[in-house]
Amino acid sequence: MSIKYFNIVLVHPEIPQNTGNIGRVCVNTESRLHLIKPLGFSMEDKYLKRAGMDYWKHVDLVVYENTDEFFEANKSSQLYFFSTKGGKKYWDCPYEKGSFLVFGNESSGLPEEIYRNHLKEMYTIPMPGKHARSMNLGNAVAVAVYEGMRQRVGGGS
Repeated sequence: MSIKYFNIVLVHPEIPQNTGNIGRVCVNTESRLHLIKPLGFSMEDKYLKRAGMDYWKHVDLVVYENTDEFFEANKSSQLYFFSTKGGKKYWDCPYEKGSFLVFGNESSGLPEEIYRNHLKEMYTIPMPGKHARSMNLGNAVAVAVYEGMRQRVGGGS
């Protein structure tokens, strides 16, 4: 599959329903899904398949054994990281075609070494709610991907 928009990366995702939903977002936006193990579920999980519905068979999927394998395979790629600890707002991300949008897992976010090594490429989605801690992973991915599409389409791409 040719990537029209982005590479969506989930680092150690834990909840199959979120990953299934994100797979649907990838199919709908002609984006590739990258999963970095360990995963909190089996790729045969019924909840993964149910959330992905009949879209799952169309997901352009790459699975890595660990973060080292991911970074080695994509060392010359443009990477952007999304976290509650990001210093810049998601709408300020450049979102180049084919860039990698990297998200952490549901319970602990990105691994600490990613924060240390990629702080300059770290973005956040503002949550002004009084009791807000984080967004659902599927929602966060959708917000970022569709903002990137808005910028690209709005910019004539």
